[in-house]
Amino acid sequence: MGYCAQLIQPLYICRTIENMIYVSRKEHFNAAHKLYNPSWSAEKNKEVFGPCANENWHGHNFELITTVAGNPDPETGFVIDLKKLSSLIRSEVIEKLDHKNLNLDVDFMKDKMASTENITIEIWKILEPKIAQISKYGTLHSLRLYETPRNFVDYFGG
Repeated sequence: MGYCAQLIQPLYICRTIENMIYVSRKEHFNAAHKLYNPSWSAEKNKEVFGPCANENWHGHNFELITTVAGNPDPETGFVIDLKKLSSLIRSEVIEKLDHKNLNLDVDFMKDKMASTENITIEIWKILEPKIAQISKYGTLHSLRLYETPRNFVDYFGG
């Protein structure tokens, strides 16, 4: 049993699911943001986004879980070297987000609604090609971004 994903026509990447290993790394960052649609009235923004539309921003303690899937390297036993994965996430994502205003300070969020969904999609765009450069046996499988302990987004690419 397996699956194939089309990368560039007619190139496909195929995997066997039976022996797939999923390796995850959790990182943390603090950031502020505001959910606000400038084409709407202040009243509609408050109705839709509630306190998240606060004109003075609000913050979260985010948790990012990055999962890489693959089969272990026969020489190391690793799908991916977790030290390299952690360094990559920190340098390419955490340093750009930690203690920042997501609406104002983060270049990859410019002109985008700073929802947890959109943040996760943008992080995927950064990490997916870079993980391929540091692991020949693993690929980015999913991202889970916790905005609060009870609210999170899972993203599997697209």
